[in-house]
Amino acid sequence: MHKLLTLLACCLGLAGSLAAQDKTLRLDYIFSGTDKTTEISLAQMKSLDGWYGRCVNRDRLQLAGNGQITVRDAQDGQILYTNSFSTLFQEWQNSEEATKVRKSFENVFLVPMPEKPAEITVELFDSHRRPSASIRHTVDPADILVRPVGLHPTPHRILHQAGDSREKIDIAIVAEGYTAEEAELFYRDARTAMESIWSHEPFKSMQDRFNIVAVAPASNESGVSIPHNHDWKDTALGSHFDTFYSDRYLTTLNIFRLHDVLAGIPYEHIIILANTDNYGGGGIFNSYVLTAAHNRFALPVVVHEFGHSFGGLADEYYYDDQYEESYHADAEPWEPNITTLFDFDSKWKGMMGKNGVGLHEGGGYQSKGVFRPCDDCRMKTNQYPTFCPVCEQAIRDIINFYTVE
Repeated sequence: MHKLLTLLACCLGLAGSLAAQDKTLRLDYIFSGTDKTTEISLAQMKSLDGWYGRCVNRDRLQLAGNGQITVRDAQDGQILYTNSFSTLFQEWQNSEEATKVRKSFENVFLVPMPEKPAEITVELFDSHRRPSASIRHTVDPADILVRPVGLHPTPHRILHQAGDSREKIDIAIVAEGYTAEEAELFYRDARTAMESIWSHEPFKSMQDRFNIVAVAPASNESGVSIPHNHDWKDTALGSHFDTFYSDRYLTTLNIFRLHDVLAGIPYEHIIILANTDNYGGGGIFNSYVLTAAHNRFALPVVVHEFGHSFGGLADEYYYDDQYEESYHADAEPWEPNITTLFDFDSKWKGMMGKNGVGLHEGGGYQSKGVFRPCDDCRMKTNQYPTFCPVCEQAIRDIINFYTVE
C-alpha cells in the first residue's frame, strides 16, 4: 500500500514540485576540454510529453557514477530529482589523444519537468572522486526558449509490456545501420537481444519490472562505419568502430541525434544494435549500449555492455598497456564489482566465501592493485555464461532502486 500511495503521489505531481506525469525536461550539454581541463556548457533545453524515469527514490543515488545531475527547488533548495552517470568524454580524458588536442562531446540528461523554477547542477568527478567541473543554472518551466518536441515518433514496435511506465523500467532498443528494407531484420535482432538479457539472472526472474520497445530509424546505408577498413557509412546515428583508436570500441558521438530519434517514445535506458558482424561494442553508465548485432559473440556482448550501462558494472578484464591507470590505491572505485581495498567494507566483504566469492587481482583494465569478486564472470569474458554473485546482486539492487520505495 505504501508503494502504491508513493507512486500515486509521484504521478499526480504531489511529491515535491515536479509535474512528473506531464512532461520531461531534456537538457543538452557540451562537455569539452583536454586531459587536464574540463568545461560544461548548456546547449539547449527541450520539453517532451510524459515522464518515463523513476517515480521512487528520486532524491538519492544508488551508485555514484563519474558525474551527477541534481534538480533542486530554486526557492527552498529541496532535491526534487538526482541521477548519476558516466560519459565518453571522461573516458577520452584518460587517453593519450587528450594530451594533444581539445575535444567536445554531446551529453543528454532527462529529468522531470519542474512545476516552478528549479536549479540544475551538473558535476563531473575525477578518478579520485574529486570535483573536476560543474555548471549551475536555473530553469523556468515557463521559459519560451524551452523547445517543445512534437509527437512524430520514429517507427517502433513493443517487444515486452509488463505494465504502466510509472512502475516499470523503460528500455528502448534502437536500430543503427539498418535500412528501411531491413526493418524486419532489426525487429528480429531486437527480440533476440532482449531474450539474451532475459536468459541471465537477475533479469530472468525480474522481467515483470521492464517494458521494452524496439525503435527503427532507417539508415541510408546498411552497416556501420569501420575506420580501420577505410569504410564509412551514412547511418541513422553515425556510429563507428575505432573509438579512441581501439578497433573494437563501437560508439556514437551523436547523442543529440540519438535522443531526437527517441522523442515521443517511452524510454529511460537505451540499447543500440549495429547491423554488422564486425566484433565490438561499448556501454556507458546511464547513457547507452551500442553493440554489433551479428558477430558470433553478439549475444554475450549485449548482456556484458548492458551490465555497464544499466548496472554500472566495471570491466573485470585487464592488461598492462593502457595509457593511464583509471583506479588508484587511495580511492575506492564507485563500480560495485571491483575494489582497490581502500574501502572494501562498502563492497562485497559480507559475501566473501559464498559461491566462490573472494578477491582476485586484476580488473578495471589493471593487472595490479584492482580486485574482482570471482575468477570469471560475464563482465570478464564472453565465454562465461552468467554474472558472478556480486554482479548479479548489484543489478538486482539497481532494479529494486528503480521500482521499489
